[in-house]
Amino acid sequence: MTSEVQYQTHSAARQNLYRLSSIRAVALLGQIVALIYFTLVSPIGLPAAIIALVLAIYASVTVATWQRSRMQVPITDNEFFIHLLIDILFFSLLLYFSGGASNPFISYYLIPISIAAITLSRRSSILVALAAMTAYSLLLKYYMPISAIAPSHHQAAGNNSLHILGMWANFAISAGIIIYFISRMASALKIQQQEISLQREAQLRDEQLLAVGTLAAGTAHELGTPLNTMKLLVDEMLVDAADNPDIVLLNQQIEQCKITLKQLLTTAEESQSSQLEAQSVQGYFATVLERWQLMRPTLNAHIRYTNCADNHAIFHPTIAQSILNLLNNAADASKTVEVELSWNRDTARVDIRDYGLGLDSEKIETLGEAFVTDKADGLGIGLFLSQATLTRFGGSVSLQNVPANDSKGGTLTRILLPIENSAE
Repeated sequence: MTSEVQYQTHSAARQNLYRLSSIRAVALLGQIVALIYFTLVSPIGLPAAIIALVLAIYASVTVATWQRSRMQVPITDNEFFIHLLIDILFFSLLLYFSGGASNPFISYYLIPISIAAITLSRRSSILVALAAMTAYSLLLKYYMPISAIAPSHHQAAGNNSLHILGMWANFAISAGIIIYFISRMASALKIQQQEISLQREAQLRDEQLLAVGTLAAGTAHELGTPLNTMKLLVDEMLVDAADNPDIVLLNQQIEQCKITLKQLLTTAEESQSSQLEAQSVQGYFATVLERWQLMRPTLNAHIRYTNCADNHAIFHPTIAQSILNLLNNAADASKTVEVELSWNRDTARVDIRDYGLGLDSEKIETLGEAFVTDKADGLGIGLFLSQATLTRFGGSVSLQNVPANDSKGGTLTRILLPIENSAE
């Protein structure tokens, strides 16, 4: 889950707890008004002192809940679940002292059940419903009777009238419907909101990729002229100093730059084509690594293949550049890089181990975002582009510092890439 989604979840939890405290305040106000009316205006024999004490405690819980909703500490589902159980407990106490199941406000139990069905998981919602049903059932037998609201017993079944039992049955059916249907609707809405958030993030990432791609195209066009100029000068130098290794190396690097610019155009053209041919997986990775080693002629690279199946697959043209970006990051960090490749019929794994200083602990959470880098001279787009590209085709990239018990230190970059066996 991304930081944005986490923030939205925590924000929604705080809002839900704030709304719950508001519902409690409204219910408290109604209960206080009812207590005053049926004690001072039209007495019906309520134990006013005990009910007032319960309301006072409940009011303090409501104030504490309101303050908790304003704190930045994340509110978990378990905490919200406990709040709903507390509501059921206090409401049960109030009903116990005011007629039990014969109290017409007994249907208030549906409020915490509905809230649970909308905000909590199916399991927690069922537990809240069972707690309410248990409390309702106990109030059928255990309560302080109030004669003014007690039903007639001439149609009694045991100690409970058919009317009270019918109310209980109606409550049980209502609770079942709420838990089954409302919770399913709420789950569908949550999934839809998560999908919208993911789509919004993907759209933002695509916009960033488009901006970077436009900048890269313009930069590649501008680089063509100075590269041609340097190529002419180096060719003249080679005539007089053909044995100079530095000039030879410089000429090779200029050639590599020109090849890279040409491949940029070729990759763009291939990306527009829907006809991609399958190729040997080992041959594909061997070509990518050979190209990388030409770019890094002084690097001490150790490459090994393990658990490699002999199969063919289709690779999108942009995947190779993504892998090269990650390999170059490792080469920038240290002069020695170890690369281990393995794959089966479904997934390929590339482990890249360098022996550099490791990742900056303060930036490790934001690495992979656009224009975020831990290099002094980095642009912050290499890892972003690689991660975005591989994710787009179902792959993933993870970076972690080598454990402290390894004295050599460094960073381990792991690439997981699904293998497509057909153009479709």
